[in-house]
Amino acid sequence: MRYKEFAPDNLLKNHVQCYFVCETDIAVFTEDKVFATGFIEIMFNLGTDGPQQIKNGDLITQPDVQLWGQTIQPFTFASFGKHSMLGIRFFTHSAACFFDERIELFNDQVIDFKDIGGKETALLYSKLLEAESLDRRIELLDEFLLKRLSFSANKFSRLRLVNSIMHDLSKDDFFENIHSVASRYGISSRYLQKIFLDYSGLTPNLFSKIARFQKSLHLVAGNDLSLTTIAHQCGYFDQSHFIKDFKFFTGSTPSRFSPESSTDLSAALKN
Repeated sequence: MRYKEFAPDNLLKNHVQCYFVCETDIAVFTEDKVFATGFIEIMFNLGTDGPQQIKNGDLITQPDVQLWGQTIQPFTFASFGKHSMLGIRFFTHSAACFFDERIELFNDQVIDFKDIGGKETALLYSKLLEAESLDRRIELLDEFLLKRLSFSANKFSRLRLVNSIMHDLSKDDFFENIHSVASRYGISSRYLQKIFLDYSGLTPNLFSKIARFQKSLHLVAGNDLSLTTIAHQCGYFDQSHFIKDFKFFTGSTPSRFSPESSTDLSAALKN
């Protein structure tokens, strides 16, 4: 499977991490493990016959436009088809600027985005199918997102604050409690919890856990370091704490984990 990322319009660069393409030349069977990334994504199926998810031995056609909420519990997405997927990956704190709904309601779900986006999404999908080049498709995504962003000015006031707090929580040496973090920013811990959930769909504690897990995941996949070293480098209190969190997010212990089980991880290791 070919995977490649593309930058959004400059006006979107603080809200959209990247656009991405996943493609195959022939119909293939994939059994892909999906783990917590901290990101929300929208994916457009531009292929002629897929992907179709396999459930209980039956092929079930997936929505043409899929909204992937925050993944917390790991799951396997088995599909068959000739893949041609164009995706949007938001930053953790910015997806809320593009939706009217509370984004925590999307957690651990793959939703038909046409049910949420309505006629505008259906029209965008038609234009993407008709577009004769990838550059034109990216232009269409830029136009669609810029229009949605223009209606979310009321959410911008706290965007920088949430981003700063996330930066603090992502540090490997972060060991403060939520009360001290809130105090530093001059807000109550209750309000911090609220805006964090509103903008990311995650609690501050869960976001911090996912950030540590993601770093450990890539180190485990690299297979160059001991578990004790990985635990230390990722800010875990000890190796047992690291193993417990890793198993929660992958369903596997680090020593038994296979990087090939995840398309996203395999692609990241190759880049």
